[in-house]
Amino acid sequence: MQVQKYKVEDLIPYVNNSRTHSEEQVAQIAASIKEFGWTNPILVDGSKGIIAGHGRLQAAKKLKLTEVPVIELKHLTETQKKALIIADNKLALNAGWDEEVLKLEFQELLEAGFDIELIGFDTKTIDELLNNKQELGLLPEEKLDNFLNGDTKILRLAYDEQEFETMVVNLQKLQKEMDIEDFSSIIFTLVVEKCAK
Repeated sequence: MQVQKYKVEDLIPYVNNSRTHSEEQVAQIAASIKEFGWTNPILVDGSKGIIAGHGRLQAAKKLKLTEVPVIELKHLTETQKKALIIADNKLALNAGWDEEVLKLEFQELLEAGFDIELIGFDTKTIDELLNNKQELGLLPEEKLDNFLNGDTKILRLAYDEQEFETMVVNLQKLQKEMDIEDFSSIIFTLVVEKCAK
């Protein structure tokens, strides 16, 4: 495959592109291009129609670039082209994250003084991961109600059966004397401490 340079103004977005790009995301893509350079060419058909890279094109316009790197995929049929436009976006979304490895990578980037927001994660997600905060520590009232009514899977993950039974009895006593946030924090702390052993 050969990377070519095309004028931004000559590229034609796909009229039925089902993938959306918010202003915030386009700004993130633009920031990434500024920091790392152009690492992912826009894919086009034989008529300069965009197959993949609509967000990158918008970012290029935001950066006032006149040319962008492009790879032509002339060999695709109309059906293949239509399918690839969807698959290019969806296949990437199907991947997951190893959060422990991701946390280590975040920490190393921060220690090196890198602006970690350039990698696309919002500040809240980064903070939660680095500080080991989980949804468990911020349980809403309805989840606590479910817990008291028998949905005790959270504690079952961390405690053996005997410990679990004792813990639930004690937590139910404590809950009567505490507000929701305090009770949530206790459950969170108990599980985190147990898992850390």
